[in-house]
Amino acid sequence: MAVRRRYLTMYLAIASTLLAMSGAYADDLTAGQTIAMQGTAKGVAACISCHGAKGEGNAAAGFPRLAGVSAPYLSAQLAAFADGTRQNPIMQPLAKLLSASERNDVAQYFSGLQQPSGINTSDNESVKPSDVGAWIATRGRWNEGLPACVQCHGPGGIGVGATFPPLAGQPASYIASQLHNWKSGTRPPGPMALMPAVASKLSDTEITAVAAYYGGGGGAPAEGTSVNGSKQ
Repeated sequence: MAVRRRYLTMYLAIASTLLAMSGAYADDLTAGQTIAMQGTAKGVAACISCHGAKGEGNAAAGFPRLAGVSAPYLSAQLAAFADGTRQNPIMQPLAKLLSASERNDVAQYFSGLQQPSGINTSDNESVKPSDVGAWIATRGRWNEGLPACVQCHGPGGIGVGATFPPLAGQPASYIASQLHNWKSGTRPPGPMALMPAVASKLSDTEITAVAAYYGGGGGAPAEGTSVNGSKQ
């Protein structure tokens, strides 16, 4: 009987802890959802006004999708905007008005949303070198030390862990602008300084082609590129 009471006490203690943890998690989501949908009294605009009601992004305006993106990645980007290491005239002042916990809350909220339907996360296995965007995304140019995008961002650009965000379904204009930022050195280099090295090996037309491939445009051949995928 004493043993049974001891186990019951342990069970109740564990259950109480789990309930408290789930309640705290729910509070975080509620706080993040409030910021995302309503903004804050300090002057932070609702995130959905630019990034879409479901975090799907805005292809026409070049605002990236946030739905389904890793929470640690989103938190890190907001922190970079807040401290000025990542520059953007819209995001910097907003991120600075958010506390670290608020940035984490809103990141957690968007990470829990489903990615929009209709995003193609499959790679074209029969890609030809003339399809430059698809070729660079899935094959790279190893003779020039240029890895394929899928090497880090996963098959179909689905994203990998907290470090490499999804590319599939992001607006082509957003992908292109970030590649140009890395190429010009105006965006932080990120893990192992990979992206500036990658972007430096791409011509402007190749950047457009890769962005179009992941943005749904189907990667047009880049000018000045030979049939084996190397720049002339």
